[in-house]
Amino acid sequence: MQENVATGRRKTSVASVRLRDGKGEVLVNKRKFDDYFPLELQRRAIMAPFECLNLKSSYDILVRVRGGGVEAQAEAIRLGISRCLVLEDEKRKHALKEQGFLTRDSRKKERKKYGRAGARKRFQFSKR
Repeated sequence: MQENVATGRRKTSVASVRLRDGKGEVLVNKRKFDDYFPLELQRRAIMAPFECLNLKSSYDILVRVRGGGVEAQAEAIRLGISRCLVLEDEKRKHALKEQGFLTRDSRKKERKKYGRAGARKRFQFSKR
């Protein structure tokens, strides 16, 4: 039984994805997929690489994800799944890259600077 492991990241979320042959069972942090991601939109975003390649339910997916919010976690998982699918078959790379599933979104929250109210916001200016 072959198993592919890949990592996906987004903001502060890190997802470790294990892809193995199976019936389409998805576990996220040892919880059922529908329980962890209650919104259909998030579940669709995560499973989008499978729909792109017409591989609906031929894999079992085990995911460990930490950090960030629910949306960032969903995108991190999607990247991890896409990377796993490419590891298994290099021919899938073009289709996934075309959809933008292999692109790592590197945007992060900018740090707060000293002498400022936030990262860029300033304290109110008073002339007198």
